[in-house]
Amino acid sequence: MMVHYEVFVLRTVSHPFINYSYIVFDKSSRSAIIIDPSWELDTIIGRLNYINADVKGIMLTHSHYDHVNLASVLTEIFECDVFMSSVEIEDYGFNCRNLTSLSDNEVVMFGETNVTCLWTPGHTSGSMCFLLEDCIFTGDTLFIEGCGGCNFKGGSAEAMFDSIQKIKSFAAPELRVFPGHSYGTPPGQTISMLYDQNIYFQLDSLKHFVNFRMRPNQEGIFNFR
Repeated sequence: MMVHYEVFVLRTVSHPFINYSYIVFDKSSRSAIIIDPSWELDTIIGRLNYINADVKGIMLTHSHYDHVNLASVLTEIFECDVFMSSVEIEDYGFNCRNLTSLSDNEVVMFGETNVTCLWTPGHTSGSMCFLLEDCIFTGDTLFIEGCGGCNFKGGSAEAMFDSIQKIKSFAAPELRVFPGHSYGTPPGQTISMLYDQNIYFQLDSLKHFVNFRMRPNQEGIFNFR
């Protein structure tokens, strides 16, 4: 598949959190979007300068602090827009400079690259995934090894089940998954790997999914790598 963009993976750290931020770089226009910028401003700025990118926007999968903490400062530097789902903005009162709300299935275009914004509640009520031609950015909705916790404010295991079924309904086996965290497996693995190794992708029963996701005494939920 010929794509018009390149994905840069940035592992950023502020103990105990390890997050993955992403730069999507449109090759023809040299424009870029930043997804979930976190923790290490110099790392993000350094990569943007290295590729000589023209930042057009910041896209946020949800409003938890570890995914949004650099959004405002980056808007001051680049005077770009920040995109987040309208549900997340309303339910959590999120606000920052140049904030633009998104609706389900809305398309954001920069250069020749289209980003389809998919409402995927479960971790939060307004979580979104961002779908491109050959990859999807899933925030804390879907990890390579599992899915996000559903016991946060606005979270719902039932909604998470529906969101994962939604992703499964359109995701080609070769679609690459770029989540907000890793538990050991590098970002960018394919959907086919999730069918093999991610139990939440394998559970087709709502009842079994909810019972397993909400089971007591879960360990290692913040053992990010």
